[in-house]
Amino acid sequence: MSSATTSVPGDRPRRRLSPAGALRLRRPSEIWFKPALSSVAAAAPPNLTLLALGRLDLAMYTMAGSLCALYAHNRPYAARARALAWVVLGMLGGLAAALVTASLTRDPVVLVAAGALLAAAQKVLCDATRIGPPGNVVPTFISSASLFVPQTAAQVPGHLALAAAAGGWAWLVGMAPGLVRPHGPERRATAHALRAAAAYADTRGTGEGHTGVRDAGYAAVRTAWQALLSLPPAGRRATARRALERLLVRAEAALAAPADADPERLRCWARGLRGTGRIPGTAESGSAESGSAESGSAESGTETGPEIRADERPGAESGPATGHPPWWRLGPIAPIAVRTALGCALAGYASLALGVGRPYWALVTAAALYQAGLALTWNRTVQRVVGNLAGVLLFAAVAPLAHLHRALLVLCCLALTFGAEALITRNYWLGTVCVTPMALLITEFAGCLRPGELIAERVVDTLVGALAGFLVAVAVTDRRAADRVEQALTAAHRARERTARLLAEPAPAPRALAAARRRLVAAPAELRATADAAGGEWPRCSLPQERVALAEQAGHRTLAASVRRRQPRPHRDTDPTTEDVRP
Repeated sequence: MSSATTSVPGDRPRRRLSPAGALRLRRPSEIWFKPALSSVAAAAPPNLTLLALGRLDLAMYTMAGSLCALYAHNRPYAARARALAWVVLGMLGGLAAALVTASLTRDPVVLVAAGALLAAAQKVLCDATRIGPPGNVVPTFISSASLFVPQTAAQVPGHLALAAAAGGWAWLVGMAPGLVRPHGPERRATAHALRAAAAYADTRGTGEGHTGVRDAGYAAVRTAWQALLSLPPAGRRATARRALERLLVRAEAALAAPADADPERLRCWARGLRGTGRIPGTAESGSAESGSAESGSAESGTETGPEIRADERPGAESGPATGHPPWWRLGPIAPIAVRTALGCALAGYASLALGVGRPYWALVTAAALYQAGLALTWNRTVQRVVGNLAGVLLFAAVAPLAHLHRALLVLCCLALTFGAEALITRNYWLGTVCVTPMALLITEFAGCLRPGELIAERVVDTLVGALAGFLVAVAVTDRRAADRVEQALTAAHRARERTARLLAEPAPAPRALAAARRRLVAAPAELRATADAAGGEWPRCSLPQERVALAEQAGHRTLAASVRRRQPRPHRDTDPTTEDVRP
């Protein structure tokens, strides 16, 4: 029998505006070195080439393309190729708009307005497409800084060509690991889901904090399914996809029945996904697959469930295969856009009023603050201010060394780029300590400025941008947050009812049940994310926390029943995680 898990409805802590909590360090990401190394590999050749040609003043434009290498490292390579291409095109679009505007006017009032509108558009696009970290901050920094660089119309095509060439190189850098480990991202996502399920199995579904562990497990499973469902349904990659799907079903089974799961077996499977070896098998005998899924060879073993067709993937009715709704139906687009535009404009004009000639850093600071809900925006504000101020101090220490030679300037910039990506997964503020001096050095490629004046302006811009941005976040409220919670509740109920109806049938269509399960995995996660975002808004609205908690529990119970329905009946010598847990 599976173990039922219960919790007190609505028993979730309210978010508190705690500076200490905002600055708390986390464990680094498992793949922190990938974006760090990719950023250096993407930026070093263009910058060193310009250094050899004596045209380091053009490095800001190549950096626009090079920084695209920071994106999409968690996506399978087929999906990564598309995502990186769109990132490069988006970066070029923002840079083109900024350069054309800079060539038409030098009026700082107009430039700030253009920068605010660009920042809002970039925020909306990054949130709507869910491109992931570093989100809108990088394109906003590039476009805002470019607005305040003297420009002529004749120079714009050449500068865009440099950015496009660097962006193409960044695309190649991002795709290069696929030559060595073509299934790396989806294997890592599946391994993470197995480890998260094992952590929940350790709790046996009881004890303090088990709800958070369970939610983390379902979030990891959902992320892994999104990765697998972005793979082609046929061909060489389908072999690996089917093998990983079977492992992912085992993770779901552990989440559905933690008391009946074997955490060590789950962790063993997760360890088996390292490298490029065979994908561990989950056949009824528990044997490994006979072929290497990494190389696309044939596999053996019993299928634990049917392959999901493209038209039956979660989100097939409303968007791409990742299960995300299309951008035109995403919720808080309007308030986020208004907050970003007004916050950046207010920050830029306030900085101009205080005598800062190029207030691009104030715009970037304000644009970087806005998160889902005021509580998360407050956390990001604290992180941004602390990181920027510490970064300015680091710049003061690094600037004398960087000014000794132009080659040292490039090397310092590359080292800070690596440090930023290596540290930012611990906490945003820690990465910003390196981001700030790196950004200041990039602006010095065109010519060394007086460090004292530059430091003073950046401190002013940081404080002004943070204050203006947060004030606008308080003033511009999301009045439909509660409505979106109701919509998410309705979607969760429909997903559960659809799955329950299929389970009530004597012989439900396997593909239909699989598609319903995928939707049921996504619905509670979307509901929780929507409720958390609404709970962090100001002023606080009355949210149906008890109904949200009950809907989550009902969804998880139905999902557990669907997982048990899918499990094969094992041999007697099978390990505990493959046992039939049907009542």
